[in-house]
Amino acid sequence: MHYLLNFQRHLKMCFCTRGALNDTAGQSSVEAAILLPILLILFAVLLQPVCILYTRTVMSEAASEAARLYGTSTDVHQCRSYVQRRLSAIPEIPLFHVGGRDDWNIELQKDDQEVHVKITGHMHPLPPVGWLLSLAGKNDGQGYVVSTRIQEKIRPKWLGGSYAEWIHMWS
Repeated sequence: MHYLLNFQRHLKMCFCTRGALNDTAGQSSVEAAILLPILLILFAVLLQPVCILYTRTVMSEAASEAARLYGTSTDVHQCRSYVQRRLSAIPEIPLFHVGGRDDWNIELQKDDQEVHVKITGHMHPLPPVGWLLSLAGKNDGQGYVVSTRIQEKIRPKWLGGSYAEWIHMWS
């Protein structure tokens, strides 16, 4: 019977809005004030690596496609504009990229055997992750440096003959 009265009193305290205040009033506000910043910091720490991964993935795909294009073309301007179009998939939000189209540094090099493509950009990571990245030394005056480099063969070794021989063979 004693337990039933305590349970009834507890229900009145939980669900009654006009009950008397006691020493536990406001406890949930204090807990929320402590828990909310911790959850937001945890969310930021988990969100930033996803943003960096997305940016690097789009950059790597753009560099890989540019290497294939530049291996069969001689127009550097066309390849750069192609890469710029691919990089427009990255939002202009500081978590992903800062500086707009002019910030992207696209380097294209080609010799007889290989194509080299390097893409560099900048981002401003959230403070908890940004502090860790600044310790890694990847920062410059514009922000955290994100870069990717692709190197591909123009023609695979197993492919014999010249282009003219292949055209003659199939015509």
